[in-house]
Amino acid sequence: MAHRFTIGVEEEFQIVDPATWELRSHVSELLASGGPSLGEQIKREMHQSIVEMGSPICADVAQLEMELVRGRAELCSAADRVGLAIAAAGTHPFSNWIDQIISPGERYQNIIEEQQQLARSLLIFGLHVHVAVPDRTTAIDLMNAARYFLPHLLALSTSSPFWMGRDTGLKSYRTAIFRRFPRTGIPDHFGSWSEYENYLNLLVDLHCIDDGKKIWWDIRPHPTFGTLEFRVCDVPTRVEETLAIASIIQALIVKLHKLYSGNMGFRLYRRALIEENKWRAARWGLDGMLIDFGKRIEVPMRRLAGELLEFIDDVVDDLGSRRLLGYVETILREGTSADRQLRVYRQTGDLKAVVRHVVSETRPVTVRA
Repeated sequence: MAHRFTIGVEEEFQIVDPATWELRSHVSELLASGGPSLGEQIKREMHQSIVEMGSPICADVAQLEMELVRGRAELCSAADRVGLAIAAAGTHPFSNWIDQIISPGERYQNIIEEQQQLARSLLIFGLHVHVAVPDRTTAIDLMNAARYFLPHLLALSTSSPFWMGRDTGLKSYRTAIFRRFPRTGIPDHFGSWSEYENYLNLLVDLHCIDDGKKIWWDIRPHPTFGTLEFRVCDVPTRVEETLAIASIIQALIVKLHKLYSGNMGFRLYRRALIEENKWRAARWGLDGMLIDFGKRIEVPMRRLAGELLEFIDDVVDDLGSRRLLGYVETILREGTSADRQLRVYRQTGDLKAVVRHVVSETRPVTVRA
């Protein structure tokens, strides 16, 4: 491939107390403990009970696997050293956002001032996957096409069935929480980079936003990295799930670019139609039926997952991702984190048992208790 579709991942983790299994606003202690080994890879977020870990820019998914497994292992060890634990799930099953402390800093204070309770209650945890793209024009065309697959990616990643002590009935309640924020969800179709740039400049000129970082779509051209950033997913609990989903995303961009370079377009759908599938993915996850708008039929998500793997199959060997993509079969067989959390809750009736389960699965298998 003439262009190197490098990849990077950001994961948002819960900081929990292993005695009570509640969230703890102790990010400063965790940063001090993990700093020597993880450095700038870990940083605080708006709530002090969240820690974000970002990978370096990785040449391929083999390097990404090494970085994510090492990073999670070191982050969990850093938490152990200061009497904390790390959990990867889109929401905490029972902790209340009211009890969480907001991080200091002008950026966070500005968001709180602008968004008020919407920001204070945004106690959610996501996965962001970056794939480098050749240029701005290509970025917009690839974003337009990739929007169709966002519900599929959400369904495979669901990990937030609980909110403030209740079974919400959704597999991704994080999606419902984030929907309250402005400039979120599926982006519109843009005819060109200049059209997107005009939209962005208009919002800046009219004091809606400071810069492109305040556009929080499910997929966006990153304002500074030269990447397409996928933001639709709940943070997966197992590192193997993160790696499989990141591999799908990279392969999707490469496959869509291959079609684009060969003047073979991918059918584009209206945002409102894709949002219908996104709702179904958030509500039912893998057990749902998404809509094939071309055929005007409902299709089981599990079948669509297989079709997605078939769609990208001709590029995965060049990317070296076939082994990591094999874990999708495990996801389809065992369910997503949301499905496993719900099974634990139905077996025990205890949300603390759910958190213990999530903490255990968050550790890479080499260090999992």
